[in-house]
Amino acid sequence: MHFTLDAVSTTALALLLLAFGAGLKRRLNWLEHFCVPTPVIGGFGFALLAWLLRDLGLVTFELDTAMQSPLMIAFFTTVGLGGSLALLKKGGKALGIYLVACWLLALMQNGVGIGMASLLGLDPLIGLMAGATSLEGGFGAAAAFGPEAEALGAQGATTAAIASATFGMIVGGVIGAPIARWIIDRRRIPVVAEDVHDLEKLQAEERPTQAPIDGRILLRVLAVVVPIMVLGVWFKAALSTHLGIILPSYVGAMFVAILLRNLNDRFHWVSMPDNALATLGDVALGVFLTMAMMNLKIWQLQEMGGSLLLILLVQTLAIVFLAVVVLFRLLGRNYDAAVLTAGFIGHGMGATPNAVANMGAVCEHYRVVSHKAFIIVPLCGAVLIDIVAIPAITWCLNAFA
Repeated sequence: MHFTLDAVSTTALALLLLAFGAGLKRRLNWLEHFCVPTPVIGGFGFALLAWLLRDLGLVTFELDTAMQSPLMIAFFTTVGLGGSLALLKKGGKALGIYLVACWLLALMQNGVGIGMASLLGLDPLIGLMAGATSLEGGFGAAAAFGPEAEALGAQGATTAAIASATFGMIVGGVIGAPIARWIIDRRRIPVVAEDVHDLEKLQAEERPTQAPIDGRILLRVLAVVVPIMVLGVWFKAALSTHLGIILPSYVGAMFVAILLRNLNDRFHWVSMPDNALATLGDVALGVFLTMAMMNLKIWQLQEMGGSLLLILLVQTLAIVFLAVVVLFRLLGRNYDAAVLTAGFIGHGMGATPNAVANMGAVCEHYRVVSHKAFIIVPLCGAVLIDIVAIPAITWCLNAFA
């Protein structure tokens, strides 16, 4: 049997799977413990089912994911609108060190991924998908850049990217807190958090704006987000036409959004409540990621599974080395540095929720909260990383195509 779903039917199925994933996550504690994203539960579960039915020769599916790209661009537009560049100069030395380490990690992961793929006889773009694209970039960047790599001839790039992001999400959530506890116990570090008066002041200054989400607020936010999406598509087309640079549409939209956000901070043209932007972004991200994983062709991994796993194991060793040997020392070799190390491994392998979960586990174990870590990591992990990471991925995509 063969089922063909049009764009509306595919979107409806994605919404149902997203709701199913949310319900399952509430009932299974281990899904919450490992910070497994809700779209992965429903979407990846459907992909596994489709793979099983295909291998048994029973059912095949053909999905029309036409809505996936607009939803993806909408999400990254809201991310860009949440990025204030003023944070770079207000965050202090610790924020600067941590952010530079994140940028170096992105470059290192790309180098390791491409180098290992070349040694193993794989397409270098497959290695790029197992680098910063899926690890530091998470599921969002994996689902966005995977199709771009496939369009350049890297067969199975999207599946490799999503599989790598899943690996990173699980491993980053498992090893981060234990490594931080090992550092603290082995070095007998005093369990004392530093004074964070300046960072707490920063947090107060940058506190997200809140407003009741009603039709008027939603209309205002959409009237900002959708035109930026269009400008991002135009920006991508202009770069491709005049400079020959391949740039995903969502990257163009995110950069335009960052620019307009910071101009708006200065000139106060329009009020955009952060909670409304976050809500719109969460919905767009959930549906687009669910669609991306529903449409995975997992059987393509059979040809590269062992090699891909080897690349990811090397990536894991590399980030642990960078976190323990380099970052921990640069941050002062104290309790806050150890907690920041757990966060670094969490979002360097998976996503910011991983980082927060890792840091929470360490602080709960020692019953001392590192306010510095809980301020710095979300600031860097949300948007500031992408200032270097996404251009680096884009450059590699063009250079190794």
